Amino acid sequence: MARRRFVVAYDIREAKRLRRVHKAMKGFGEPLQYSVFVCDLDKMEKFRMLHHIGDLIHHHEDSVVIIDLGEAQRRGMECFEFMGVGRNLPRAGPQIV
Repeated sequence: MARRRFVVAYDIREAKRLRRVHKAMKGFGEPLQYSVFVCDLDKMEKFRMLHHIGDLIHHHEDSVVIIDLGEAQRRGMECFEFMGVGRNLPRAGPQIV
């Protein structure tokens, strides 16, 4: 199953929820900025992320946007451009540590 690269950005209206969402998102991806993450996920990982974050936010106050950039090893690597301080993006595919 191919992993896809997603940009996840959120606007959480309450500081306690914001910290909880940020902590949860660290389990799914790498922060680009405080409320913006890049996540390489398969279908099940994306489902778990949506379920977990959905339980943390207030749906009538908060906002989360998930942008699918395509397969992580293709367009998902090429469509980022930084101005100022850039971030290292996760490498696509398996890594031997």
